[in-house]
Amino acid sequence: MEVFELLQKIQKTNTKFIVVTGGVCSSIGKGVLVASLGVLLKKAGYSLSVIKWDPYLNVDPGTMSPLVHGEVFVTSDGAETDLDLGHYERHIGLSLTRDSSVSSGQIYQEVLEGERSGRFLGKCIQMVPHVVNVTKRRLLEFALDHNVEFVLLEIGGTVGDMEGEVFLETVRQLRMELGSEHVMHAHLSFVPFLSWTGEVKTKPTQHSITELKRAGLAPDCLFLRADRQVDDQSVSKLSVMCEVKEDYIFQVLTNDPVYRVFLDLDAQGVGRKVQEHFRLVPPKSSDLSDWQNFIASIDQSKQQVSIGLIAKYVGSNDPYISVVEAIRSAAYHLKHRANVVVIEAEALEKGSYGANDAAWAQLKSLDGIVVPGGFDRRGAEGKILAARWARENQVPYLGLCLGMQMMIVEAARALLKLPDANSAEFEPDTKNPVIWIMEEQKGVTRKGATMRLGSYPCSLVEGTKAYEAYKKPVVNERHRHRYEVNNTYRSSLEQAGMVFSGVYRDKDLVEIAELKDHPFMLGVQFHPEFQSSPLAVHPLFDAFMQAVTKRKVSFDR
Repeated sequence: MEVFELLQKIQKTNTKFIVVTGGVCSSIGKGVLVASLGVLLKKAGYSLSVIKWDPYLNVDPGTMSPLVHGEVFVTSDGAETDLDLGHYERHIGLSLTRDSSVSSGQIYQEVLEGERSGRFLGKCIQMVPHVVNVTKRRLLEFALDHNVEFVLLEIGGTVGDMEGEVFLETVRQLRMELGSEHVMHAHLSFVPFLSWTGEVKTKPTQHSITELKRAGLAPDCLFLRADRQVDDQSVSKLSVMCEVKEDYIFQVLTNDPVYRVFLDLDAQGVGRKVQEHFRLVPPKSSDLSDWQNFIASIDQSKQQVSIGLIAKYVGSNDPYISVVEAIRSAAYHLKHRANVVVIEAEALEKGSYGANDAAWAQLKSLDGIVVPGGFDRRGAEGKILAARWARENQVPYLGLCLGMQMMIVEAARALLKLPDANSAEFEPDTKNPVIWIMEEQKGVTRKGATMRLGSYPCSLVEGTKAYEAYKKPVVNERHRHRYEVNNTYRSSLEQAGMVFSGVYRDKDLVEIAELKDHPFMLGVQFHPEFQSSPLAVHPLFDAFMQAVTKRKVSFDR
């Protein structure tokens, strides 16, 4: 369908678009702001969905290092997406699909494939109208397909980035074509505090708005990202210089936990003002009682547990943000606070097993161990050592994807007396490949979106820890991997005390493994963290944390 027809259809609907851009610098929390707006609107009774436009030229973030772009979040339909989709799902309570994640790479790929197939015969392909129209069409089709009252659109990057200019032009045209009754533009801008002058500085935000105006845009509301309250005089100055009404300027202050942002924005009347902009009268109030109760339980959480995250990527929590969120939420629900201790897996390799160097001293002090997913051999032996420590010392252990595979390798070496047991991913010529490549992955050479991705069913075995956690015979979980447990070794491992408590029956693939004579040593081939949320903790993270707190109590006695 052509863009003109789509615009006509949208104008006949009740769909409203809220566009969020960011200014001054990256990583200021646009995803959290979008999630917060989503929470306020959903809790006021509105239907909504979310879409993100990322300016990078990669088709998706699947081939990027997590240290470069953060965690790769996987949707149920198998899309590798930006970590902000995790914020949207966890906080708003949505289940998104691949159409919620759009990159410049996807847009340009579609335009070029269209040109090669003859779609633009006789035309010179240009940014305007061709690239903009493809971008616009994706958004309008998204809105019509989802048939919701609100579509929240986050534009990644920072205003002024060259790669994002086509997205700003798309928004400019949409605002002109649909009008303010259908489109609202919110801008999130960093407001720094200079300790040596003792004041906040509004000039960066003013410059950010100037960049927007150069693109033909003027925001309807302004969100000030700051570590401390922005004074009234500065707010008045921004109102004048940025041409935004004072009652449409809001503050997004640093909060711990981040969920307090929802309550802060509600107290500032954000939900009401959004509805007023779209002439939705009388405005509905947001029922945030479940979030208020959750935050109250956090405030009541006094006891601490130390959970080790045995990581390949060190320097930022973003590569494992869903795991960290799931760990902390699970602890909060049990009135505990989780101190997540990131331990570099390679540091464990460099030390001696059980020694008193820095990394091992940290490991030995932990109440629980989580080994997350990852790829290639760097740090793999350190993760195997962590699994060994957990097994030998009865420390609760949760292995996610690669974390389960390393648990299997350790068990094969120790329990089956196969010292050369390994994953074929790291040692292709190993004589005992207890982890090997999946049949359908053999011969795959392209890297982008070619793994086993998305949601698959897992059948659970009654009487196991996994079944006790889920309390149902079949569950659906999200995957991102190429290697699996080698079924040749399953019988031997079972005889040695390993229980394969979850299986993908269609291809007889191991999904969950657990150690029989251990308080809680369980690994999964999937990523349960992607379906855990603050208000609905994933059953496996809950079971793991229960084992952690139980052990903590017994040790404290």
